[in-house]
Amino acid sequence: MTETTINGEPRVLATDAALAFIDEIQADYPNILFHQSGGCCDGSSPMCYPTDDFLVGDNDIKLGEIGGVPVYISASQFEAWKHTQLIIDVVPGRGGMFSLDNGRERRFLTRSRLFGGGEACAIPSVTPA
Repeated sequence: MTETTINGEPRVLATDAALAFIDEIQADYPNILFHQSGGCCDGSSPMCYPTDDFLVGDNDIKLGEIGGVPVYISASQFEAWKHTQLIIDVVPGRGGMFSLDNGRERRFLTRSRLFGGGEACAIPSVTPA
């Protein structure tokens, strides 16, 4: 079971700009998902894929949904970021090589904030999806 909130606060949010960009991408690819990259070639960008083109792994954790689109992260990356709320935003630039934001002159970007106070104390352990 995946816990997608901490004391009612979602683990992942999206800005209005990100939600509008999701709508734009869904005009071309109706069924999409996000996977929070752990680094390597595309840094720590949230990668956007057609649902049928990405295999969610046994060690991936569903953080929640933004605009009705599921957002996943690997268990090892989640372990590093479990005390953090992710905020998906949009900035000028080129998206990740295989991400659907590539070639649109804007890209998704993950911002974050630490859960604090009672939120941090209430963080449950989460098992992969």
